[in-house]
Amino acid sequence: MNGGVRGHVREAAASVRRAWRTVRGPRDWIAVALLVVFIVGAALTTGWLTRYGIAINRLTYGVGDLVFYDGNGRAWFRMNEQRRDVPLVRISPHLQRAVIAVEDRRFRYHPGVDPIGLVRATLRNVREPGTVEGGSTLTQQLARTLYLSNAKTYGRKIKEAALALLLELRLSKDDILELYLNRVYLSAGVYGVEAMSNNLFGKQANHLGVGEAALVAGLIQAPSALSPWSNYEGALRRRNTVLARMREAGYISDAELSAARRQRPRIKPHPAAQDARAGYAKEYLRQQFRSRFGGDQPPDWQVHTTLLPAVQDAAEKAVADGLRRLGKPDLQAALVALDPRTGNVLAIVGGRDFRQTSFNRASRSRRQPGSAFKPFVYAAALTRGRSPVSVIDGLETIAPQGTEEWTPRNARGEVVDQLTIRQAMIESNNRAAVALQQRLGSRPILRFASDAGLRGQPDVPSLALGSGLVTPLDLTAAYAVFPNGGYRIVPRAIVRVLDQQGDVALDEPVQREQVLPQTVAFQMVSIMRDVVDRGTATGVRQWGIRFPVGGKTGTTNESKDAWFVGYSSTA
Repeated sequence: MNGGVRGHVREAAASVRRAWRTVRGPRDWIAVALLVVFIVGAALTTGWLTRYGIAINRLTYGVGDLVFYDGNGRAWFRMNEQRRDVPLVRISPHLQRAVIAVEDRRFRYHPGVDPIGLVRATLRNVREPGTVEGGSTLTQQLARTLYLSNAKTYGRKIKEAALALLLELRLSKDDILELYLNRVYLSAGVYGVEAMSNNLFGKQANHLGVGEAALVAGLIQAPSALSPWSNYEGALRRRNTVLARMREAGYISDAELSAARRQRPRIKPHPAAQDARAGYAKEYLRQQFRSRFGGDQPPDWQVHTTLLPAVQDAAEKAVADGLRRLGKPDLQAALVALDPRTGNVLAIVGGRDFRQTSFNRASRSRRQPGSAFKPFVYAAALTRGRSPVSVIDGLETIAPQGTEEWTPRNARGEVVDQLTIRQAMIESNNRAAVALQQRLGSRPILRFASDAGLRGQPDVPSLALGSGLVTPLDLTAAYAVFPNGGYRIVPRAIVRVLDQQGDVALDEPVQREQVLPQTVAFQMVSIMRDVVDRGTATGVRQWGIRFPVGGKTGTTNESKDAWFVGYSSTA
């Protein structure tokens, strides 16, 4: 807030003090209260407008980038490492007209807010309760992209409109259109029409034809849903809508409309294949940001993350070395490393090679955990009065389960009649796990698994053998309940987001909740250390790991999936 504003506030405050001394009755009290509210509101509004006025003035010198910082607080990478800003004269007139036709037909004539569009949106909001449509102009969309979140609230729409008016006062229409076309999100992590033209068609934005321009412009409405790499036919249908709008606006002829509709342009492979180093981690963080703030890319924002590049490099090397040893080029692998005390994601690898496939198996692939689910069965038993030396007997005569009379078998086919809980875990005995589920019932197992973060597991006889579906990220986070003393943690990859003024736009605190007694967590750590030292996970020791480690292996039918989840800290 500048000195002039402070002076006005001081004068107003003095007026309030004088008015305060003349208060005589209830009406006077109300008048003074209203005066105070007016003054505070005026001061806050003036300060807000001044701050953003300065930010908008900086646009005349260009705009900065949204930067991600690693867990050590060092700048790591930009939101869009491919984006290339170009002047308006290097953007095809067809593309400029296509965007105006479909997004803001009266762009050249309104002052930043379109009264006609606003009335139309208001009527729709009245007809459809729960809808928050604001008739956003290109200028309003740019204001949101540069300074605001994507939240659909009336408060944001008011700020958006105010900022749009400020933008129109300071910048020309061509300046606004140029900024918009260089910053707009267009799917697959691509921002700006120049980058999209190169990634989609292999040509610069000033060389786009009518049909190509309409295809790019059509993506603005729903970038993820209409991405040509995942929904080519949907993108073409939207392109045809844009072409119709261009014809209505008089930008193209009937002949151009027909010719463009007949085209089925060839597109290049997905652009994510160009970014291999830490590609899974970077794209995961970008998606985390978009899930909170939408597809916009506000410049000069800082996204502070939990990932550590050194750990990420080690994780990628471990995945590559492990797959190389197996010698099967079609195998995929995923790895997640996180801090069990905070839930901080330290590294995430979603596959063999980001250049071949950008699908992140660590966060998105739901697979059966197999025996890696058994710790949740045994922990549920320990919370209900059993101990690691409690005996599970009658294993030779387990009753058939379910309508198909399924009976569990052990991996090697051997059958013993009784085992302690500790020994059953060490051996990963299937019959013991199923027998324990029968005696406990599925409900306590399902409840604890859900409390630990594994929701939606099936209530079936094979639950104890990991027949549900989990992602590697969720299962890793659920295991944290054992080494951290019984606390469920919520995995987090973004800690804080700061806007261009340095104000906190997002603060993600550690989320912990006690879901397992500390004594039981300690017992489980002890048992799973034995699994590594003399059970099914002794392979960990064969690769040179000498410090204390606990964990559990898991395989599914026909070894379709193989798991190891472990930790190096102790309760």
